[in-house]
Amino acid sequence: MKYLPKIKEICFLAWPAVVQEALSVVVAYIDTAMVGTLGANASASVGLTGSVNWLTSSIVMAFGVGILSVCAKADGAKDNVKLQITAQQAFYFVFGIGLLMSIICVIIAPYLPIWLNGDEAIIHDAYMYFLITSVTFLFRSSALIFASTLRSVKDMKTPMMINIYMNIINIVLNFFLIYPSRNIYGIYVIGANLGVIGAAIATSISYVFGGIWMFIRYFTNERFDLKHSGFHFNQSVFKECVNISLPVVMERSVICFGHVTFASMIATMGVIPLAAHTIAIQAEQAFYCPGYGFQSAASTLVGNAVGEKDVDKVKQTTYLICAMTSGLMVIAGLLLFMNAHSLMSFFTPDKEVIALGTTVLRIVSVSEPIYGVLVILEGTFNGMGDTRAPFIFSCITMWGVRILGTYIVIHILHLGLAQVWGMMVCDNILRCILLLQRFLREKWRYLI
Repeated sequence: MKYLPKIKEICFLAWPAVVQEALSVVVAYIDTAMVGTLGANASASVGLTGSVNWLTSSIVMAFGVGILSVCAKADGAKDNVKLQITAQQAFYFVFGIGLLMSIICVIIAPYLPIWLNGDEAIIHDAYMYFLITSVTFLFRSSALIFASTLRSVKDMKTPMMINIYMNIINIVLNFFLIYPSRNIYGIYVIGANLGVIGAAIATSISYVFGGIWMFIRYFTNERFDLKHSGFHFNQSVFKECVNISLPVVMERSVICFGHVTFASMIATMGVIPLAAHTIAIQAEQAFYCPGYGFQSAASTLVGNAVGEKDVDKVKQTTYLICAMTSGLMVIAGLLLFMNAHSLMSFFTPDKEVIALGTTVLRIVSVSEPIYGVLVILEGTFNGMGDTRAPFIFSCITMWGVRILGTYIVIHILHLGLAQVWGMMVCDNILRCILLLQRFLREKWRYLI
C-alpha cells in the first residue's frame, strides 16, 4: 500500500499520453486502411518513405527530450527562473530545426524513392507523398517540441487534445481528398479523387493546425510566463539542452537510418513483402500504446527526482513504471497474437499480404513485454539526461543485429520476411538487456 500514492501519480500523468497514443493509432489505422483500399501499390508508396518520415520526426522529438529533461529537473529543484528560460529556448529549437529539416526534405524528395529501391510502379506516388508532407515540417516541429515542453510541467492533457483534433482533421480530409465523388447510402459525396496525394495533403493540413494550436497553448501557459518575458536566447541553457539532445538525435538517427535501410532491403523482396511489412508495422503500433504513454510519465517524474537529487526516488519510479508497463504489454502481446489476421484484413483485401503480415505480427507479439521495459528505460535515461550510453547501445544492436542479420537472412540464406522480423525482435531484446544492465549498475549516479 505504501506505493499506492506513487502509482496514482504515475497513472495521472500517463493516462493522457496513453489515450493520445491509442487514439492516434486508431486514426492511423483508418488512414492506412483508406489508402489500402487503393491497392498494394498505394500502401507500398506511403510505406516506402515512412521510415524517413519517422526519422525526421524523431530528430525533432529528440530536441524535445533536451527541453523536457532540463525543464523537469528545474521544476523538481523549484527553480522557476531556469524553468522559464528553458521554455523560451523551445521557440528557437522549433524554428531552427523545423526550417532546416523542411529544406533538406524538399531537396531530397525526388531522389528518395530511388535511393530506397522502390519499385518503378510506386516511385512517383512515394515522391509526391514525401514532398507534400515535408513542406509543412515547421508546423510538425511546433507540434512535437512544444508538446514536450508542456509535458515537462506535467501538462499531459493539452498535447493529448490537440493530437486528437489533428487526427480527426486528417481522417475527415482523407474522406474527401482520397476518393472520387460517389453515392454513400443514397447521399452524393463530392471527392477529389487524388489517391495517395490526397492522403498527403490531409496529413499536411493537420500538421499546420496542430502546430499553430500547440504554439498558442505553449505561449499562454502560466508556468512559462511568456506573455511577460518574451523569447530571450540564453546560450548556456540552450547549450545544456543541446548536450542532452545530441546523443538522442544520434541515437534516433541511427535507429531510423537503420529502419530506412531495413525497409529498403525489404523493398528488394518485392511489392507484396513491402506492403505486408508496411501494414504490419502500422498494425503493431496500437500495442505499443501503454509503453509510449507511460514513457512520458517516466521522463517527467525521473527528471523531477534528479532535480530533487533523490536517488531512491529515481529507482522507485523506474521500477514501478517498468512493472506496470510490462504487465500491460503482456496483455497487449496476447491480443496482438490472437487478432493478427483480423488486423491485417482490416487494412487490405490482398490475401497474400494478409497471410504474410499475420505471420510477422505473431512473431513480434512474443516480445511485447520486453519492448515495454525498453521504452520505459529510454524514457528514464532521457528524463535524467543520461543519453550517451543509449546511443552507443542503439548503434550496436541496430547495425550489428538488425541490419547485418537482415542482410544475411535475405542475401545469403535467401529466407523470407518472417526471418527478417526475427532479427528485429533480437535487436529489441538485446537493447533492453543493455539498458537494464546500465540502470541496475547505477552508472547514472554522477548526474545527481
